Amino acid sequence: MPVTVTIPRLGWNMEQGVFVGWLKQDGDTVRPGDLLFKLEGEKATEEIETLDGGTLRIPPDAPQPGATVAVGAVIGYLLQPGEADLPAAPDAPPVPASTAAQPDEPPTSPSVRRMLRERGIDPRALPGTGPGGRVTAEDVVRASTTVPAARQEPAISPRARRVAAELNVDYTRVRGTGRTGRIRERDIRVAAAPKGPAPTMAAALTPARKTIAARMLESQRTTAPVTLHAHPDATNLVNLREQFKTVARTDSARPVPSYTDFLIKLVGAALEQHPLLASRWTDDGIRPPDAIHIGVAVDVDSGLVVPVVRDVPKLGLREVAAQSRELIDRARGSRLTTRDMQGGCFTITNLGAYGIDTFTPIINPPECAILGVGRIDRKPVVQDDKIVARDQIALSLTFDHRIVDGAPAARFLQTICQLIENPGPYLST
Repeated sequence: MPVTVTIPRLGWNMEQGVFVGWLKQDGDTVRPGDLLFKLEGEKATEEIETLDGGTLRIPPDAPQPGATVAVGAVIGYLLQPGEADLPAAPDAPPVPASTAAQPDEPPTSPSVRRMLRERGIDPRALPGTGPGGRVTAEDVVRASTTVPAARQEPAISPRARRVAAELNVDYTRVRGTGRTGRIRERDIRVAAAPKGPAPTMAAALTPARKTIAARMLESQRTTAPVTLHAHPDATNLVNLREQFKTVARTDSARPVPSYTDFLIKLVGAALEQHPLLASRWTDDGIRPPDAIHIGVAVDVDSGLVVPVVRDVPKLGLREVAAQSRELIDRARGSRLTTRDMQGGCFTITNLGAYGIDTFTPIINPPECAILGVGRIDRKPVVQDDKIVARDQIALSLTFDHRIVDGAPAARFLQTICQLIENPGPYLST
């Protein structure tokens, strides 16, 4: 009997997800352990591994990329040796007329039909080179290269494509604000917003938005948050980064660490001196961390995700920068796994790029504290009875007063300030 391919549960509360796409083609031979398809859950997009082998059969009614699917839904089959095709099922629902091939359309496989839809190509305009005039993937690729540049679709994220369909927005007329002009979900929603006074309409809540809302409310209900602010001198930090830039101009293999990379490393050193700020509240008492893993808040299409840089004190600055860059790239490409966002004991959120000074970050439960980072601004200060220009960085530390009192939290923030003012010993590698 064929083995069914079903939608797994990626989290305890997950009831449905978003099907991102297949990683194998219809008819491919699949082995146990192969990555079969991508599924977006509450907070992450996972590449789903198969435990069985066989020949992949994708039925005509399988979900399309961007479709919402229920946990447990059957989306495909793995044919076992000796099975030529799926057994006939008398009670199987017929393929809807809207998805069936028109009489004058050439025969195509489901995967080729997806390629045709994605490229906006009419199959009736293609001479198929396969058996019996069948349109093949090579035919579609060849036709795509002849499509005028003006007809090529803009880069768009899977989520933005789905929202565009839901809101009836022609995304080919939308200007993207993502990297290299990529169209993001917020671009579609802005394009769909009424240009004048109109009745208020509720935006649909995505699984990711619901998860973010639940965690923020959990934080407010279960912690006693207090926020401290500081403005340490960051001149030496700025000068150090300029040195990295100078080296990178002659050695492109040595990328320039970001200010967030600097702070991950410095905060890791401060947490070693003040482990209480990395502890968590449990029913058995206050539990210290097993290791220093620091989360970094990243803004993506779906909202906010917090991938975790692991074992920070054991890493050099370049290793921290490489791990951080990889996690951020995966976050923006919807390739984070659930494990990438687990195990953190402290979080850093940086809004400095938006011109923000101090703010009140919300603790990421079950962690004890979070550091908000504002902009670096050049200001006049008194030094040796003279007014000089110095770079200052705005910091906001929110901590759980159930675990940490004000004085220990202030000492921790003071340590971070001291490390920022004299970063050399910690950021030289």
